Amino acid sequence: MRDNQTGVTAFFKEDQKAAEAVRQVRDSGWTLADVYGPIPSEAISAALSLKKSPVGWFTLAGGILGFFSGYLLAMFTAGRWDLIVSGKPVLAVIPFFIVGFEFTVLFSVFGNVVGMILSMRLPAYRDLPGYKTPGSGEDFTVVVACGESEQSDVQAFFSERGARIAQDQ
Repeated sequence: MRDNQTGVTAFFKEDQKAAEAVRQVRDSGWTLADVYGPIPSEAISAALSLKKSPVGWFTLAGGILGFFSGYLLAMFTAGRWDLIVSGKPVLAVIPFFIVGFEFTVLFSVFGNVVGMILSMRLPAYRDLPGYKTPGSGEDFTVVVACGESEQSDVQAFFSERGARIAQDQ
């Protein structure tokens, strides 16, 4: 929130009412600062119009990189030492798939973790000025940033929709 803005925090018992309030806030001129909830809510996610996460692409890229890294490592190792076993070829294709598969799993996990860290923008060195603890345990919380002159209008807006307004602003 900017310096000339204040936050109005509203608590809803039901996710459907919170989702409806989120839709109406997005259609109005106020800025939706944050939404918290005790459990994941499909209704609120739909109201926020959240886009699909790019983490899957990081996982796919890690898996592809892992497969080729494992396969090339096995080929390099076999070619470097020329270990001939029972007349089998030194650079055998089929056995190297096992190493490639294992590296695929390992690098997919690494890609997934890196993708989650980047998409969540971690580490986030910012405080959460509008965060109130009831939003993490019992209620769905909607935080709206508005000018100080609009604060009473926003509080009335939420009160009309059955929300409990935070008293310590």
